[in-house]
Amino acid sequence: MKPETITQAKDRAAARRSLAARRQADPRRPLASVAGRHRLMSAFLASLISISSLLILGACDGSKKRKAPDKPPRIGFSLDSLVVERWKRDIDIFEKSVHEMGAEFILEVADQDASKQDKQVRALADRGIDVLVIVPNDADKLSQAVKYAKSKKIPVLSYDRLVRKAGVDLYVSFDNEKVGSLMAESLVRAVPKGNYVIINGAKTDNNAIMLNAGMHKILDPLVESGDIRIIGETWPETWDSEEARKGLEAAIAGNRAINAVIAGNDMLAEAAINVLAENKLLAGAKVVGQDAELSACQRIAEGVQYATIYKPIERLALKAAGFAVMLARGEKIPTDATIDDGSSKVPYVRLEPILVTKGLLDETVIKDGFHSKESVYRNIKR
Repeated sequence: MKPETITQAKDRAAARRSLAARRQADPRRPLASVAGRHRLMSAFLASLISISSLLILGACDGSKKRKAPDKPPRIGFSLDSLVVERWKRDIDIFEKSVHEMGAEFILEVADQDASKQDKQVRALADRGIDVLVIVPNDADKLSQAVKYAKSKKIPVLSYDRLVRKAGVDLYVSFDNEKVGSLMAESLVRAVPKGNYVIINGAKTDNNAIMLNAGMHKILDPLVESGDIRIIGETWPETWDSEEARKGLEAAIAGNRAINAVIAGNDMLAEAAINVLAENKLLAGAKVVGQDAELSACQRIAEGVQYATIYKPIERLALKAAGFAVMLARGEKIPTDATIDDGSSKVPYVRLEPILVTKGLLDETVIKDGFHSKESVYRNIKR
């Protein structure tokens, strides 16, 4: 076995700190085994329903009406799209969870069309749902539709992405600025000097803005010192691989000496890797993404992609499902943080992201059961 490099040791230490922080924040973190996760799920969901009685500073009361106890809560879920691999997993876990709590579930998918999602949200509100859960395609364009739902006294939970200037009742997501910082930190440890390219997520997604803020928090001081040069930065209209390709190709046309690429997610990272490979530049560049998609973890195992950020989707979906049922029943949600949506402070349940590099695959995504060891190392002779 090769001795661990300084970079690998630092990455491992950073990941362990994230894991420790996550366990300290919530000792009920899902276990690695499927059986363990299932045993915890019932207890976890039950605890979410009961914690509303706790007197915690910052508790929010998003509901203006209370659901009759003899009728099942009706949850409307408005999803931007199913293009990215992770969203089907989110929906499967969320739907199963709310059904276990006796709730009805209605899903509408907007296919990356803000106008379509606006109509779907209004239609859900008119169908008499008790709570709206939304993953917006456009952080600003969906605000009026959300306000329409709220005018009907329907509480609104922003799931993973925030709807801006809408005063949603609760925002449940990962610490997206920290995601961006982890991405940048991992590359800076591996490539402390050189030329960087940033491929952001959709400029209509508030998460992409937060990711970018986290990246620049780490990179800007190094840019000022002259150690790092950002030779290209792309802001695509949507989470679109083709726009990412064009942005990186433009950067390559101006300067072929590319040492590092930060991509807004693993799908964009894959597009960047393909462009670099086509231009015979992949060997000299490290690429990082986020979401810990299976294909990304396989690329990391193969040494093609440097890192990704693991966001335990099961935790997000379970928490959001429990909170959605609580909102539908008119119960209070305990929070200890808020986020500015551009017009007001919104209660914010913030989860911890985790860095994943080649040396950390086993103790993160595999240990948690997010991906199987066989799947991650499918293309590796061990």
